[in-house]
Amino acid sequence: MSEIEVSTVDVGRLASRFHVRVTDVDGSATEHDVTLSAADHERLGGGYPDPERFIKACFGFLLAREPKGSILGSFDLSQIATYFPEFDTEIAR
Repeated sequence: MSEIEVSTVDVGRLASRFHVRVTDVDGSATEHDVTLSAADHERLGGGYPDPERFIKACFGFLLAREPKGSILGSFDLSQIATYFPEFDTEIAR
């Protein structure tokens, strides 16, 4: 199982940026820069205690569907539903 580390880079009124490091048991890692709009956090991540845990859950969703090396290096969280239409429904549970 991969370890997912999320750190906040910048918090804004309309959007926030996060840095995510995904490390496998063999020590290999990937790094990702993610933007989360306040609207998406409210709409999809309201059930999570904080934005970092929501981002971590989003990466758990992605890792269940693709290897860490296939995850884009930089993206807006709203892009996930473009590749995985079930994302909004699954992550909001």
